[in-house]
Amino acid sequence: MAHPKRKTSKQRRDKRRTHVKASIPDVQICKETNEPHLRHRAYLVDGDLYYKGKLFSEGKDL
Repeated sequence: MAHPKRKTSKQRRDKRRTHVKASIPDVQICKETNEPHLRHRAYLVDGDLYYKGKLFSEGKDL
């Protein structure tokens, strides 16, 4: 089995891995509230919780 003659440095290793990048999150505008939100996630608007454009839970008055 072949063995490397020298240890690969962290910098060299990390340079090789740079093609793996985080993608831009998919944001859409809710048709009901006109608020931007991440897809497939619940989101808050004025204390109310929405999911898939529908009111999921009302916020409590403080």
